[in-house]
Amino acid sequence: MSDMIALELQYGATNYAPLPVVLARGEGAWLWDTDGQRYLDMLSAYSAVSFGYGHPRLVAVLREQAGRLAVTSRAFHSDRLGPFLERLCEVTGMDRALPMSTGAEGVETAIKCVRKWAYRVKGVPDGKAEVIVCAGNFHGRTSTIVGFSSEAQYREGFGPFSGGFRPVPFGDLAALERAITPNTAAFLVEPVQGEAGIVVPPDGYLKGAERICREKNVLLVVDEVQTGLGRTGKVLAIHHEDVHPDGIILGKALGGGLLPVSAFCAKESVMGVFRPGDHGSTFGGNALGAAVGLEALNVLHEEKFAERAASLGARLLERLRALASPVVTDVRGKGLLIGLELDPARVSARAFVETLLKHGVLSKDTHGTVARFAPPLVITAEEVDWAVERIRDALREYGPVYEKAA
Repeated sequence: MSDMIALELQYGATNYAPLPVVLARGEGAWLWDTDGQRYLDMLSAYSAVSFGYGHPRLVAVLREQAGRLAVTSRAFHSDRLGPFLERLCEVTGMDRALPMSTGAEGVETAIKCVRKWAYRVKGVPDGKAEVIVCAGNFHGRTSTIVGFSSEAQYREGFGPFSGGFRPVPFGDLAALERAITPNTAAFLVEPVQGEAGIVVPPDGYLKGAERICREKNVLLVVDEVQTGLGRTGKVLAIHHEDVHPDGIILGKALGGGLLPVSAFCAKESVMGVFRPGDHGSTFGGNALGAAVGLEALNVLHEEKFAERAASLGARLLERLRALASPVVTDVRGKGLLIGLELDPARVSARAFVETLLKHGVLSKDTHGTVARFAPPLVITAEEVDWAVERIRDALREYGPVYEKAA
């Protein structure tokens, strides 16, 4: 194992600081390292592996399609793309879908689209369109996207940045309304902020944002790259409040944990601003990705993963909240997207997830204070309970842990 880590350190860029484990195999919600040690995955690649490792239906479709046709580029039609786009629109309630590869590509696509809508439809003067974003956001790592991040490290040394983005506090409807000007094209928002530490907005926030955007002729674009496709206990997180945005960005789980597949889905009045040549991607919408993405959407529905996330997420949240520990300051989340906030004066989140690793649980820290728990949606109730026991064991290394009275 140490040899593999040494190779990465010698030849790889140092833009990651992985936990000291070398993974070699995965099945369901479990991973094995090169020494044969088993771990319960409580991260699922930030939701990219929502449907578990090696899901037989997804692997079968991948193999069959890879042997038949994989990539042709969008210079031609393929027999897999149309059915995939149709299913995307059925799931999102949108009229059209534009497939890409990564979530960041999906966000970039949305930004280009809403800006063009502002100029062609709303009548914003050329070069003046603005997009309102939220403090604490995470929408990707491209230079445009990090330019409107409020995280200093994501921006440091990467400027100059393009303008046109106006930040507001997450969860604050009054601030959103004040920030809107005649040049505002769209409001771009995550239903739950993942990278910020699993921050859940107040009830009614997204519905209120929808109302404000409608009143002000501003597009509402929701980034569901991490929260979408069952993660929060609904197929889309916006379904918790019956929100109908103008555009939705999907990714991560859309590739079934096998391929990078993303999409920007939007109403006809929005997506209709694109003409041939305006935008593209060599791998976006390839036959292999379309086949796997279509099967992922079918598996999501037929195996009731959103319903599983709702019930098992409630179980995990309840059991974690029942643990009284001097190092835990908050437990919050929605569905199977949960954050355990730790007192940094007692333990750093990085140290805690390294302790979890020793107890057979894989997680990842964020912002130095939060351990994330977002397991594959194939996880069972017994595996959830096993994870809680291991989390309790890890917490005991930092002080006494008691069970709170119900």
